[in-house]
Amino acid sequence: MQCFAKSDRGAVRKENQDRAAGARIRRKGCVVGVVCDGMGGANGGNVASAIAIKVIADRIVDTYRDGMTETSLRHMLEAAVSAANIEIFDAAADNLDLLGMGTTVVAVIAGGNKAYIAHVGDSRAYMAGTGGFDQITLDHSVVQAMVEKGQLTQSEARNHPRKHFLTRALGVEEDVECDFTAVDFSGDDLLLLCTDGLTNMVETDDIYAVIRASSPEDVPDALIAAANMAGGSDNITAVGFTCA
Repeated sequence: MQCFAKSDRGAVRKENQDRAAGARIRRKGCVVGVVCDGMGGANGGNVASAIAIKVIADRIVDTYRDGMTETSLRHMLEAAVSAANIEIFDAAADNLDLLGMGTTVVAVIAGGNKAYIAHVGDSRAYMAGTGGFDQITLDHSVVQAMVEKGQLTQSEARNHPRKHFLTRALGVEEDVECDFTAVDFSGDDLLLLCTDGLTNMVETDDIYAVIRASSPEDVPDALIAAANMAGGSDNITAVGFTCA
């Protein structure tokens, strides 16, 4: 397993509140990856995403054991996300300057021809293979809820004025529910974790075209360049995983 990551503040923002982490765990070739997009002002967004990255990555690395079942891996991911949520919530309660801060998260454990993914918010996971490009996660957002109810098309959702309004984020409330997905992951597949600074600027078909035209180690740089060429209105983070 290999992991390639890049984060950029974009062409407009003065700072980068995105955070990303990746690490190899144990000796079986498994990797863990976490991507977060902070929110809540200049200080709050940075603090929330930094807390989430550290707590989740540390919890996974510390508790992972070879041979864990899918159920155990799910419980481990959910516990790590919950721990990060509590720590962010408590930090905001202790400091009025941080009140209202929060962060998205998409976290993965990949190995053994499978990827196990937990997410909260609108940072996404995609699987790119020779057969196409599939979005694994569904955004926790007002606009996505409207799409699911048939009130908007995906095309209309892309430019909707409420597309940034989240229905779930870490640290906003004392408890949070994360979604979990397990997918096959092998061969020439590339698993992509990214923030909305990429997906709001580059069309899905174009993201896939960039991935297919790039070597795995160059994918994050190429995707960030494409987002910046399109305007780079937000921070941009892309993390790619391969089975090689």
